[in-house]
Amino acid sequence: MKIVYYTDQIHLHGGIERVLTNKANYWVNKKGYETHIITSEQKNNPPRYPLDKRVHLHDLAINYNRKLSYFNQSNFKKAFKHYFILKKKLREIKPDVIIVCNFAFDFYFIPFIFPSILKIKEFHSSRSFDNLKRKKNKSFLKYIYYAITDYIESKYDYIALLTVDEIKYYKSNNTIVIPNALSNYPEEVALLDEKKVISAGRIAPVKGFEKLIEAWVFIKDKMPEWVLEIYGSGEKQYLFELQNQINISNLQDRIILCGNTDSIELKMKDSSIFVMSSLTECFPMVLLESLSCGLPVVSFDCPNGPRNIITNNEDGYLVENQNSKDLANSLIRLMKDEKLRKAMGKKGKSNMKKYHPDIVMNLWEKIFIKKY
Repeated sequence: MKIVYYTDQIHLHGGIERVLTNKANYWVNKKGYETHIITSEQKNNPPRYPLDKRVHLHDLAINYNRKLSYFNQSNFKKAFKHYFILKKKLREIKPDVIIVCNFAFDFYFIPFIFPSILKIKEFHSSRSFDNLKRKKNKSFLKYIYYAITDYIESKYDYIALLTVDEIKYYKSNNTIVIPNALSNYPEEVALLDEKKVISAGRIAPVKGFEKLIEAWVFIKDKMPEWVLEIYGSGEKQYLFELQNQINISNLQDRIILCGNTDSIELKMKDSSIFVMSSLTECFPMVLLESLSCGLPVVSFDCPNGPRNIITNNEDGYLVENQNSKDLANSLIRLMKDEKLRKAMGKKGKSNMKKYHPDIVMNLWEKIFIKKY
């Protein structure tokens, strides 16, 4: 079988890049399938995450200007070139299946290239906020845009979603639900005796780290020995604002913005609690990873991801969305009770067995084989 994954790039830190790399590696390692990754703007950068040498990496070098709208004249011109170069590349590879991982011009024309190829569009983010915008929309042009998008989605063989909660946001009847898999299921777990809480993610407003800092203001006097480490990189202005908030709150010794790390699993095993403060998530891999390391987790009950991973009061706590005080109180409860931490951590690790790569990738293989 020949499998093609199509995306914009795999050189940046991110969940899509990591998940895609893991899938490609799995197919060549475990199944021996010929696997290709086609990108539109890799820009001669190496893959961010280790990629098996047997995976074929092709870059089309379209290189859209991301600072401009895709419908800006300079970008729109590139769309025609993009179509013909991609079509030529697929003709060379002759894949059995193509999985589209990003959302750009290619989303609109891929269903019409080689109808015999199984075509799947993956969605890695929640459509909850977009659905609210649709309901409030009064623009005729936006209405046309939404109608075209819905039509194109119906032309894919499958629309792959990460949770059942997302199905209601799609009008086509070709949706399937397949969660992401863990990259690995670690043997060793965190001892949970360090007075350290960890958080990780792209440094951007959607991750709500300012709410986490607000929560630590409630925590600092009650649990003075505990520290928070935040891992990730992203928007410089937001990072500056977070550091300024930390300084104003006199939390410089309690909250550390650590930047990127290539060993997040080791950092988790050196911690005792994982916390997430996002405004929205679809299927946050970092929650799977922390639970598989035996960490209890505390998260806002934001749409739609955490509630599909965390079992409330069993392996962690789901608290009222964007309520910093509730977040702080749940963290304090775990900080004070090591026995509770360990019980939740043990249960969380057990609950993550269902995301073992063999189990999840078998779901994908059944879809591939069903077509043929």
